Amino acid sequence: MPRTPEENDRIRQLSKEKIRTAAMELFIKKGYYATSINDVAIQAGISKGLLYNYYKGKEELLSEMVDARIREVVEVMEGTSVFEKPIEQLRHIVEGAIDNVSQRPEVFRFYLHLQTQPEADVELIKYSKLLIEENARQFELQCKIFEKLGVKEPRKRSLYFSSALQGIMLMISTYPNQFPVEEVKAQMIREFCNSSTA
Repeated sequence: MPRTPEENDRIRQLSKEKIRTAAMELFIKKGYYATSINDVAIQAGISKGLLYNYYKGKEELLSEMVDARIREVVEVMEGTSVFEKPIEQLRHIVEGAIDNVSQRPEVFRFYLHLQTQPEADVELIKYSKLLIEENARQFELQCKIFEKLGVKEPRKRSLYFSSALQGIMLMISTYPNQFPVEEVKAQMIREFCNSSTA
């Protein structure tokens, strides 16, 4: 019996996910430029021809990976809308960001590296700018949360919050096995997510 369009789509999505996972592993290990499409196909356990059936090349693959990363960031911020109180929204951001990095520290490092590409790197700079622009957009949404809290200088408080959170995320991604994730997460929540310190 032939497969339904839904089954075909599910198989296609699973194959693309397998390819993206393989590419991420290689980009982390070897770097974007040192990884070939053939390397990705071998890592994914598929033929190069099948890979080209899904992606025109390595840059299209990276583009889809960056889009997926941006969606992850957006989902965390959009997830705050289910919470009524700004303090609960901040707690959601802290937990979502720290849990994401502690589960996949190498992925965070990869995207951080991608964000810091030199301007002269014409192939990668556009992805760097996309990530930076999305982070700036999310920062503006976060500032609104601090405004709702009624803090004296919401942008400065939001900047301090972001700096602390980004620093924690960097430390987790650098020292994933030695970093006291839960203790530091609890400290961040105590510092920013209660009415007396907001």
